[in-house]
Amino acid sequence: MEHYDAIILGAGAAGLMCAAQAGKRGLRVVVLEKADKPGKKILISGGGRCNFTNVDAGPANYLSDNPHFAKSALARYTPQDFIELVNAHGIAWHEKTLGQLFCDGSAKQIVQMLLDECGESVDILCDAFVSAVVKDGDAFAVSASGQNFTAPRLVIASGGPSIPKMGATGFAYDLARQFGLKVVEPRPALVPLTLGGEDVLFRELSGVSAPVTARAGNGKRKASFDEAALFTHKGLSGPAILQISSYWHPGEEVGITFLPQADVDWLLELKRDRPRAGLKSALREHLPDRLADALAERLGIDTELGNISDKTLRAAGQKLADWRFTPSGTEGFAKAEVTIGGISTNELSSKTMEAKSVPGLYVIGEAVDVTGWLGGYNFQWAWASGVACAEALGHK
Repeated sequence: MEHYDAIILGAGAAGLMCAAQAGKRGLRVVVLEKADKPGKKILISGGGRCNFTNVDAGPANYLSDNPHFAKSALARYTPQDFIELVNAHGIAWHEKTLGQLFCDGSAKQIVQMLLDECGESVDILCDAFVSAVVKDGDAFAVSASGQNFTAPRLVIASGGPSIPKMGATGFAYDLARQFGLKVVEPRPALVPLTLGGEDVLFRELSGVSAPVTARAGNGKRKASFDEAALFTHKGLSGPAILQISSYWHPGEEVGITFLPQADVDWLLELKRDRPRAGLKSALREHLPDRLADALAERLGIDTELGNISDKTLRAAGQKLADWRFTPSGTEGFAKAEVTIGGISTNELSSKTMEAKSVPGLYVIGEAVDVTGWLGGYNFQWAWASGVACAEALGHK
């Protein structure tokens, strides 16, 4: 029986960050990871270059049943704090669009940085399959792959079920329920949408991409994003679609503006200036040819603009400004970058990440019902929640 100050379940971004920070506070920590090496999701992120944070990360960039929950941790550990850590390790990085920061080299550098930060006070055990977790008085006892560990503090950092091929499961939720914690229904987020019915005709555009404004959701759960959309053989993907997928619910529509910079009456102006122009050629000036042709065909306009009534052209402009799709579903957890939902924030302290009803039990990272936008926001939540938890562990 090995005794530690804290046991952390999961060697992903949140777990490694928490372990490193707890170790620096003088705690003896063990991290149990069922994969064959730590940080596997970090390694595949950002096309292998790890989009490790976003300079604009703030509470407004996260979804949760309690939108205020993330404020405390995010305020106390900022993107600049993580950038300073990256700089201290000599890792070169660059900013892409929309505040996204990536390694110049490889995501391996971020994993190695976290491992170096863990130091000698942290033991990381891979291929460790947890078979039992019990609370005995003030201590937690964990059995994993034939070994037994005890500690007064247990941290759930095992993520959600997105990307199961990387070994992701709902283990965190099962453990939370074992201790009586509520779980907000998990569903895929940052995930491609599938099309059926009449919309299935758009699948023939597979591989075509265009800048759009995409919208989804209702009420407070409503959002729009100005990024690229990509048609696939199953439906819709690309950054704009992945973003709105977090706000979309089955049965709801998705709105797409195909010419975000154009006035809704642009076709009327074009009719006055160039009455002999056709809709296909007009659209081809702004959109990929295949997409322009498909939209023109669906609008049913195949003659010169000068021969078409203002009413018809105004309706076409409005349709292009708010083209409605009703997705048949998503591509599921297999293609989802993250999970929306998770262990309810009502169960946790926003300052310490400790379970209110189970002293010594903590939950961090993707396992919590806090989900960021695409673009480094989920890593920033992992770092911030991991640090908040480590600070609390160090004060016990």
